[in-house]
Amino acid sequence: MVTEPWPGVNAAWSRFVRVPSTAAIDAPGTSHTWHLLDNGPELEALGITPAGTLLCVHGNPTWSYLWRSLLGAASKLEHPWRVIAVDQLDMGFSHRTGVFRRLEHRISDLDDLTTALGLDGKVITVGHDWGGIISLGWALDHQDLLAGVVLTNTAVHPAGFELPPALKLALHPAVHPWGTKTSPAFLKVTHSLASPALAPAVEAAFMAPYRGAKRRAGVANFVADIPADPTHPSWPALERVSTGITRLSVPALVLWGPKDPVFSDRYLRDLIGRLPQAQVHRFEGASHLLPEDRDIATPVFDWIAGTACNQDGSKTSAELRPAVQYLPMTAELDARYQDTTAAVVDMAPLGSGPNPVPVSLSWATLATRVDELAAGLRTLGVEPGDRISLLVPPGIELTTLIYACLRLGAVIVVADAGLGAKGLGRAIKGAGPRFLIGIDRALIAAKAFGWPGVRIGVADMGRVKAQGLGVETSLAAIRRLGAAELATSSLASRAHFPAPGADTDAAILFTSGSTGPAKGVVYTHRQLAAMRDTLKDTYGLRAGSGLVAGFAPFALLGPALGATSVTPDMDVTSPKTLTAAALADAAAAIGATVIFASPAALANVLATEPDLTAEQRNALSGIELLLSAGAPVPEPLLSRVQELVPAASLHTPYGMTEALPVTDISLEGIRDAGTGNGVCVGVPVSGTRVAIAPFTADGSVEPVAGHAIDVSGEILVSAAHVKDRYDRLWITEKHSSSVPGWHRTGDVGHLDATGRLWVEGRLGHILVQDTGVRTPVAAEHAAQSVTGAGRAAVVGVGPCGTQAAVVVMETHPGATRPALAPHDLAAEVRASVSQNTGIQIAAVLVVPELPTDIRHNSKIDRAALAEWAAKTLAGGRIHRP
Repeated sequence: MVTEPWPGVNAAWSRFVRVPSTAAIDAPGTSHTWHLLDNGPELEALGITPAGTLLCVHGNPTWSYLWRSLLGAASKLEHPWRVIAVDQLDMGFSHRTGVFRRLEHRISDLDDLTTALGLDGKVITVGHDWGGIISLGWALDHQDLLAGVVLTNTAVHPAGFELPPALKLALHPAVHPWGTKTSPAFLKVTHSLASPALAPAVEAAFMAPYRGAKRRAGVANFVADIPADPTHPSWPALERVSTGITRLSVPALVLWGPKDPVFSDRYLRDLIGRLPQAQVHRFEGASHLLPEDRDIATPVFDWIAGTACNQDGSKTSAELRPAVQYLPMTAELDARYQDTTAAVVDMAPLGSGPNPVPVSLSWATLATRVDELAAGLRTLGVEPGDRISLLVPPGIELTTLIYACLRLGAVIVVADAGLGAKGLGRAIKGAGPRFLIGIDRALIAAKAFGWPGVRIGVADMGRVKAQGLGVETSLAAIRRLGAAELATSSLASRAHFPAPGADTDAAILFTSGSTGPAKGVVYTHRQLAAMRDTLKDTYGLRAGSGLVAGFAPFALLGPALGATSVTPDMDVTSPKTLTAAALADAAAAIGATVIFASPAALANVLATEPDLTAEQRNALSGIELLLSAGAPVPEPLLSRVQELVPAASLHTPYGMTEALPVTDISLEGIRDAGTGNGVCVGVPVSGTRVAIAPFTADGSVEPVAGHAIDVSGEILVSAAHVKDRYDRLWITEKHSSSVPGWHRTGDVGHLDATGRLWVEGRLGHILVQDTGVRTPVAAEHAAQSVTGAGRAAVVGVGPCGTQAAVVVMETHPGATRPALAPHDLAAEVRASVSQNTGIQIAAVLVVPELPTDIRHNSKIDRAALAEWAAKTLAGGRIHRP
């Protein structure tokens, strides 16, 4: 028994087992002593029969200590599991055999151990690093026992890539003996990958079995046994396992740290290809030692309870959603092959100079280009289901690309540049596209940051430039290739492309990142079509409508709606760059009747309104419907917009990337609702249901869909156009769909007596005080009503349950630097908030500008403000939030 008090280890788990060896490299009659961390004897002493066994296999240079969190959690479950965490031979506290053990021997060694233990019943293998391939080798050989597999940061094949630089260095003859055996360098480098850093006592525990060069021989041999190419002795075993697992039908869970410099996301993509049934979760910010970086015990046992071994036949949230008739997104294109009227207009086409000349395509030309591009992409090797990252601004090129991908059945990945370089790169790597199509700026970033995907440029470029950027071809060349292919066929255009399945993936759209790292939201073809139909039914959009798309998400829906759409001359990554003149010119170009624009865009339109000519004002006077989405729109702003578009009905849909739209309210409806606890966003749109999961006293919510009047809680949505799932974020998806049949939005609000929804903020923005749960929006409105106040945010500071409310605000005139508010202003703000909401404000801080999200330029980052306010009020240096 290992008696050292290693943090997190119950001494009763530690045991040694003598095991006869069947490995060909061992002499007949050889036995080895294995060290295990095993809660089996503990459960037996308590008279508990385990629900099954987790067989946990570590990699190099860790030991069974890596799995202590699973051991700690397993015995506390309602139906406990046995956890056997092994120290592989020559590793941890197991016997040093003095023999070089290769992959095939390690798999047979594990078989020897489980045979000696008499392992039976349901077994789930758990592997990390090279323990992943070894555990999978055992799984293949024991499918009669196998109930599932769990993998964390591992690789089962080089998958056509060279070894990672770190492993190449460790294998170099000049480095290998010293780095892996003579010195503890390999261990220390591995431990340094933890994010956050390991506590000293934990690092000491990981080092404990490897004190001295003789104890590190297994570490050195493990590195030397990495099968880098087919000439390596362990290559056949690697091939057997990596090929064999593609035939495993058991449930699988893959948990991943994407910051891993050894097993990068390319190995994750390879695993997903071999285990397509796997549930996957990427923990942003986590690295190689994932079981140290994040809590894996909770998701592992949640997965076991709900997926792996206890299928109860209950319906999923997706299956509980309303069924609707399905008409493909390409239906309008299919119907308009002979239509010569305008379909799309781009007021600022790619590659244009300072005075761009608008470009227009007819329906017939657009349909032809879509088919040519689809045919060319197919010739290039794009297959249905392949992911294609589209790094192209909204306009004709992007529209054509999107519908070509939909035609072909490829999955579009759309993450806009508004996420910033870091956020954009994180999104693309997370989605793992097979192809990446972008403008030059995007291709430069892809080269610099190693974004995945075969790179394709929008326009033709010279050979030297293409080689420098790693660009394979261009859209222009692909379209020429497709045109040539279609010209040789006698089939009608539509017959060239089998229709994608309605329930296959169509798109991955990324959230704004305003509430954490941007999340990939997966839509099927059916769900995209349902979004189109919801918009059409809610707003009476009809074929022949003229649509100005000043809000990027809607620029993509024009052809599906049958509307002629125009993209204004603006920087779509920054909505506030839309000017009144650009909006009017776009409307005039197609005789528009409908405008989509974000609140930030409308604010700048009003700021530049004096520059309009009489002709431009006339173009705007023909607008019949104006929609503004992305953030709440203040009534005074809409009232001023109404003067600019006097004939238009003004509406502000509420929704999110996961469900757009959810509710709708008109300017008249906003005025009728008046003030209240939050922002009134109206009633559910066509085919949509809204409910509230009420708050509990500690700020959590009850997992039920309620409809009580004036009861605050998390907003739930059910509709045919709600997203299918979050991409490679299994834990996030499990939470969001934990109320069967509903999507948990993360927004908080309440329903009033007329069925209208009021949004009160986000779950992460609530204040949990000793008087109960309070939401921030009504208090912010009260603060903003004070003379001299600008935008305000109310945030909670201090421990949950006793949080103090703090106001952080802009002022008129603006503050020159962050500071405590002047006494008189602070007193008025406190009085207003107290009188209108009952919330007592502990402090009022003023700043020159509140931080907002990049995409909408309007959503205040309350989480950042709360952290800043806490540091400032604790005596920290006052700087800009």
